[in-house]
Formats: sequence, structure tokens, C-alpha cells
Amino acid sequence: MRDTRNESEWAMKKRGFLNGAVSELIATMGHTDRLVVSDAGLPVPPAVRRIDLAVTKNLPLFIDVLRMLLEDLAVERFVLASGTQAASPARHAEILAMLPGAPYDELPHEQFKLLTREARAVIRTGDFVPYSNIILISGVIYP
Repeated sequence: MRDTRNESEWAMKKRGFLNGAVSELIATMGHTDRLVVSDAGLPVPPAVRRIDLAVTKNLPLFIDVLRMLLEDLAVERFVLASGTQAASPARHAEILAMLPGAPYDELPHEQFKLLTREARAVIRTGDFVPYSNIILISGVIYP
């Protein structure tokens, strides 16, 4: 049997996040809102929205989720835990390479976790690399 629907009836989103919760979150973020991308182990404060993308160990990877977010979200600055470089130097370097020139702060891990309470949401990945966590602070796309 031939499909008689026209293209607009079966078209779907072609770029960015296909996950509806992430797409909606990005579309509704305002200037200076905070968004956390976390590894599999970061505790999510009970009052903060959790978008759980974790499927299994290292799926999806933190770095892949961050890369996709940076294609859609204007980021003005970011925050890392100060132990990231010592615990996971390669991951620390990957993060800095993905956000060249963006100002950032490094806070002790306990302070980092407290700051997650102010986030609009935490996107949890399946990443098992220690300290694969970042707080993105949204910017604006106009001057």
C-alpha cells in the first residue's frame, strides 16, 4: 500500500536535540539561566528538574551531549569543579577546547554541587569519567 501522506505530515526535527524535554528547555532558557550537564553520578537536587538521558555505562557520553547543547545554546560563561583537571585532565582539556575564550569559574566540588540547586535543569548522561560535570550559564544571541 502506498503512503499518501504529504511530506509535512511525516517530517520531523532535523537538527539539534531530538529529545523533546531538552529541546523545550533550550527554547525557554533566558539570559543567565543555568543548565547542568552531568556524569552518571552527580546528585541531582530534589527540587531541580532532571532530564535523564543515561542508557547504560558511558551512553551517552557527557562530551557528546555537551557538543550538541553548544550547537543550540548561547553560553556566556560556565562553571567547573576545581577537581576536574586533577581527576580527569583529558576531559578538562576537551571542555576548554569546546568553549574557547569563554570565561569560567572553578569551584570546590561541594560548592559546585550547591550551585546546581539554582539550575533550571540537570541533564544526566551515562558518562563514567569522574568530574564530567559543567554548569552552563546562558547568554544571548544578539549584541
